[in-house]
Amino acid sequence: MSLPAPTFDETAARLRACRICRDSPLYGPPLPQEPRPIVQGSATARLCIASQAPGTRANRSGKPFSDPSGVRLRSWLGLDEAAFYDPARVAIVPMGSCFPGLDAKGGDRPPRRECAERWRGELFAGLPDLALILVIGQYAQAWHLGRMPGGLTGTVRGWRTILGAERRPRVLPLPHPSWRNNGWLKREPWFESELLPVLKAEVARVMGGAQARGDAVSLRID
Repeated sequence: MSLPAPTFDETAARLRACRICRDSPLYGPPLPQEPRPIVQGSATARLCIASQAPGTRANRSGKPFSDPSGVRLRSWLGLDEAAFYDPARVAIVPMGSCFPGLDAKGGDRPPRRECAERWRGELFAGLPDLALILVIGQYAQAWHLGRMPGGLTGTVRGWRTILGAERRPRVLPLPHPSWRNNGWLKREPWFESELLPVLKAEVARVMGGAQARGDAVSLRID
């Protein structure tokens, strides 16, 4: 008789004790600081934010998106902090659960590959009620959608096709909300004018607060 699959909470507890990238790295040098895995969710979560990796502020606070990127992301989603940080409704599952350290230019290093390979499958197996996954940045997009033509811009430009595909849970690609992407946002005005209204409507529907106006907007993906 097979054992029941671990719950999200059980997997997350083991993940929070993980030290693979520090003590037994498989790719490159060890993590340059003590691991502090950060993940949020529960078996009842309907919305998942598949992000990149915690930044410096999240690493200090132990709270995902506790920085200006989080303020912008919550604005994009139309969620206040109480809803955003409610693990019963919102899962936050980064590609790398620990802050990966800074590169020579002061930017964040890529997420540690060990993390996704070891934990991502189990974490998502513990999220059976997901209706929508928001894949933020190139690493999450490659994991959930495969490599698509045109890199991140090409992937996000194809959001209508991706969101409308016959898959469950549904998937919607987004750029990272970091200030480093301000130039990208200015070059791609369609993101704010076309994608964001649909994003807000889809999030409201998944979170249980969709209004008639949101329902009408979401039809634009067809």
